[in-house]
Amino acid sequence: MSIIKPKMKQIFIFLVLFTLASCIPLRIAPTIKEDKIMVAKKFKRQLPKEYAFIFEDPKNAGDFYDYMDARFRNENLEADVVMSFKLNDKEYILNFYEVEIPTKYISLIPMFIDTKLGVDTGGSEVKRKGNWYFAITISDENMKDCLEPNYLQRGQIIQYLKKLRVDYLNSSDYNEILMRKW
Repeated sequence: MSIIKPKMKQIFIFLVLFTLASCIPLRIAPTIKEDKIMVAKKFKRQLPKEYAFIFEDPKNAGDFYDYMDARFRNENLEADVVMSFKLNDKEYILNFYEVEIPTKYISLIPMFIDTKLGVDTGGSEVKRKGNWYFAITISDENMKDCLEPNYLQRGQIIQYLKKLRVDYLNSSDYNEILMRKW
């Protein structure tokens, strides 16, 4: 029995040290392999309660705005933008939102050191890593949600959005977008 107690004590000390040295995730940003269609408000609370085509943005800040400007030739791109496009001779309204969902984790050792020293670092023990996404909503001229599962042309619109996403991710020079047509 005396052999078991020292081993249990070693395991306990190891687990305590491992817990203190590790980073504990508070929130993990979602990973979207290609794209996802879901109610935008469930993805991020600030978004509208409509279905959205959501994809992760691996490019630099502003690249999607440059792409959309070149693709739709819109002069006033703002944080949340409304554009129109035609698909099969029908007019649609495209609205896109740039969304950041950070991965947050806490490091316990810096927190304990700051507490012991009486130093207020303003929460520096909480680390963030930002992940950027774009959520695109589509409406028809009657303001009906075109990504809703019961919408008749939903499949065509999804194919259009997938093509738009792939074109954006494969484009490096936005001047070339002005020259080509779909």
